[in-house]
Amino acid sequence: MKALTWQGKRSVSVEMVPDPVIEKGTDAIVRITSSAICGSDLHLYEVLGPYMKAGDILGHEPMGVVEEVGPDVRNLKPGDRVVIPFNISCGRCWMCKQGLQSQCETTQVHAHNSGASLFGFSELYGSVPGGQAEYLRVPHADYGPIKVGHELPDERYLYLSDILPTAWQGVKYADVPAGGTLAVFGLGPVGQFASRVGRHLGQRVIAVEPVPERRRMAERHGVETIDFTKDIGDQLRDMTDGRGPDAVVDAVGMEAHHSPVGAFAQNAVGLLPDALAKKAMETAGVDRMTVLHAAIDSVRRGGTVSLSGVYGGTASPMPLLTMFDKQIQLRMGQCNVRRWTDELLPLVEDPADPLGVMDLKTHEVDLDGAAAAYEIFQKKEDGCIKVVLKP
Repeated sequence: MKALTWQGKRSVSVEMVPDPVIEKGTDAIVRITSSAICGSDLHLYEVLGPYMKAGDILGHEPMGVVEEVGPDVRNLKPGDRVVIPFNISCGRCWMCKQGLQSQCETTQVHAHNSGASLFGFSELYGSVPGGQAEYLRVPHADYGPIKVGHELPDERYLYLSDILPTAWQGVKYADVPAGGTLAVFGLGPVGQFASRVGRHLGQRVIAVEPVPERRRMAERHGVETIDFTKDIGDQLRDMTDGRGPDAVVDAVGMEAHHSPVGAFAQNAVGLLPDALAKKAMETAGVDRMTVLHAAIDSVRRGGTVSLSGVYGGTASPMPLLTMFDKQIQLRMGQCNVRRWTDELLPLVEDPADPLGVMDLKTHEVDLDGAAAAYEIFQKKEDGCIKVVLKP
């Protein structure tokens, strides 16, 4: 089959690889019909290369049609249409039963002291082949896949794999009081959905984003937008009675713009041999912290900062004096996708499309065009906000 593979920093290519096969009784093989490129894929493309191997199959936002199931899978059959959550969870362990599927005790990657295995990610999360391919082996298919109907187009359902529940969890963790104000930093795909979720839940939403096309998309959904500037905290306080927003969702993460020191550290680490680069990332601060520090500065006293953007440094500096003095609550983590499925599925199937799932995709390409799409997405060229691949 064809699959998009990681080959090096800023280098991906479509290669012919062996078709996946059933390995365990709870496996399924899914023929992929759509697979999106995620902002987290760009972290592998740029920063987290030391944990990747040439030939690793990328992609963790897929959906498709079941081709084959193992003998222990009784909830699915060939021909069923499914969305595949990006984290692999069993549904039976203590963590899964607490709604913490991203910490699944069955699939945790103990070699790196990491949470649940993820599709198409690095060795930090199990090096499980991903879904930017023609076919995908799905472990724990007796629990993970989300079965959907055949009537609606893929884009109605595709984002249930990651970015929509990630945004939903980010806003839920933000815990905005009734009638309160939510600020969202970053209007990539997760930030777009977080802004819309906030509006859907009745909140005032102010989104901070330097790219005009991304601001215009958010404005179509009733979101107030402002550019990112060095005095962004003062701007947000001016807009919120001098206090700041009740909560902030950071939907940017480790590769924030306007972070020259972090950018230098990331580039320097990228020049090291893999073994040394891993050591540096495991003992140093290599995140670009501008957005996180701006969120901490901007949020009102007693407010909440919710991190949906991914961070990777283990010694990134934090303004603890400010955080303590302002009595800030900080929440974060990989999304527990299956925890939110029952709440989100009716919304994506609603003909009114209240979360605007049909207004996110800006580019659609076949698998052979994926390498060029990665570059356009990373550079934010051609108005690129969300790319969907069609194998």
